Amino acid sequence: MAKDDGRRTHQTETQHMGESTAGLLRELVAHLRENRSQLRQEWARRITQAQLLTAMSQEEIFAEATSVYDNYVAVLETGAVEALQAYARDLSERIIPRGVETNEVVGIVLLLRDVLARSLFAKYQADFALLNRILDAYEPAANRIANTVAVGFVQLLILPIIGVIDSQRARQLTEQLLRGIRSNRAKVVVIDITGVPSVDSTVANHLVQTVEASRLMGATVIVTGLSSEIAQTLVTIGVDLGKMNTVGDLQGGIEEAERLLGYKVSLDMHETTDTTLPAA
Repeated sequence: MAKDDGRRTHQTETQHMGESTAGLLRELVAHLRENRSQLRQEWARRITQAQLLTAMSQEEIFAEATSVYDNYVAVLETGAVEALQAYARDLSERIIPRGVETNEVVGIVLLLRDVLARSLFAKYQADFALLNRILDAYEPAANRIANTVAVGFVQLLILPIIGVIDSQRARQLTEQLLRGIRSNRAKVVVIDITGVPSVDSTVANHLVQTVEASRLMGATVIVTGLSSEIAQTLVTIGVDLGKMNTVGDLQGGIEEAERLLGYKVSLDMHETTDTTLPAA
């Protein structure tokens, strides 16, 4: 009887958590739609500033940014990625032959993720507890969107992390990553910790264990955005940084991942060639 009561309690808690997340995502979607024009313009500005999509005109960039933004918000609202997958395939067919690199496409999606995250920080900065709940709801959905696009183009997994990491969140991120490796048969994973201000020794150990677990599943891990503070923490707990595959920033990490995967853009055949991964 006690086990049954415990099981029902766990199911009830899980249901309440799901309802809470759904409510937070509805609030998030309303915010993104209300500020659509401003956020879209800021994103287009960041794309230009980062020198991405240079093969396209400003008018073309803004038109694609509008479509991607609306698809992005729709996925956050419905959780259904099928339309986004179809859009990513269509987008690749239209812009890759024109000289746009695959890492640029992934890069603009991650820029959008960051633009939206910054808007959440600004909106909820007076309520840190609510901000954390919003980010907990947003981050898995945003990472799923980024990986949907990434897999559609180059079949690599990306895990950008924003904010403070405690032991519980570190475990959740690890579980999320390992599930992604298994379901996508990923060979390369990019973990970006640019947005992580610091980690303690416990979380640093967890990061190292995540890298090792990913390797055991057959995936090479690239860590980007390693700050001097986090590097010092890793050294303190005995990690040999020379044995970790680290790259300065996320863009460089994606480029290194493509090199490891053997991808190249064939402009004559108008397709992206994969010489390493099996077909999805």
